[in-house]
Amino acid sequence: MKTIVLKFGGTSVGSIDRIKKVTKIILSYKKNNRVVVISSAMSGITNELIKKSRMISNNFNGAEYDALISTGEQAACALIAGSLNHYGFKARSWMSWQVPILTDGPYSNSRINKIFTKNLNLYLKSGGIPIVTGFQGINDNLRLTTLGRGGSDASAIMIAKFFKADECIIYTDVDGVYTTDPRLHKKAKKIKQIQYDEMLEMASLGSKVMQPSSVQDAKLNNININVKSSFQNKSGTLITKNFKKKEFSNQIITGISSTKNDAKITIAGVKDKPGVAALIFEPLSKNLINVDMVVQNISPDSKETDLTFTIKSEDVKKTEKIIKGNKRISYRKLSFDKNLAKISIIGVGMITTPG
Repeated sequence: MKTIVLKFGGTSVGSIDRIKKVTKIILSYKKNNRVVVISSAMSGITNELIKKSRMISNNFNGAEYDALISTGEQAACALIAGSLNHYGFKARSWMSWQVPILTDGPYSNSRINKIFTKNLNLYLKSGGIPIVTGFQGINDNLRLTTLGRGGSDASAIMIAKFFKADECIIYTDVDGVYTTDPRLHKKAKKIKQIQYDEMLEMASLGSKVMQPSSVQDAKLNNININVKSSFQNKSGTLITKNFKKKEFSNQIITGISSTKNDAKITIAGVKDKPGVAALIFEPLSKNLINVDMVVQNISPDSKETDLTFTIKSEDVKKTEKIIKGNKRISYRKLSFDKNLAKISIIGVGMITTPG
């Protein structure tokens, strides 16, 4: 009997009607397989919880923040399990600490390092359908941790790894990965199969189908992912290792991604000497601020230069505070530009193709 991991995103479980439809999808797999379900919170719930934490404090305690925003998944899993029970099937919700799922790393950005399989395996053998909370785990101090936005994908992929699953299917509101956002361009084409590296690039550069770290986990553990829609019964996109491309075989470019929430930071008049960039970027890295594109102007006198880099718009205030508080660097001017968008062209074929 095969083991199938099914993950449902927030829009897929966004209402009671959607949860009833998800129940039918789960039962269609249950007929001939062992099924493990991972669920996100109902769409909008996590944002509401984040908003409430900010109403309390702009510096909300990290451990309590994760304990708060992880409750959305608990509610969704209980509703799915209750729906399956209503149809006469054995199912129950599983919190991350009940499995347990162990994580390390900082609050709000932890990574799964171990999943104990004994309890879930016993439940699966008894014919049960476990509904596991995505997006979360517990650390060495037995505190709830979260895996970053979109982290339920990582939960599904790591459960597929530790349970040696035969399939990992990510259900979302789109029926696969497209060459570009189909909501922005009607001529976008669905990609039937895509390599890990290309999917990782698309996810990192703006495609919202999957979390980048989840694609990386899938690549490192050689887990195939099938991205499908829970809204319509269509074939999806298989994210996998190298394969012989039949579709788009003569195309160098696989897809185009874009982001609108970028900001440009320019530090003018920094000393042009080795080690200065490290003094700027290391504190940003320690504060989990991801620096994307970096441009350094040529210094005509080898004394001063201008350094420009991009970050996410939500990190601007934190970045400004860190740079202004950094006594190890000197500069003439610090400027910010939030009105920035980025378009990225993706395709492994471009590496070996001149022009």
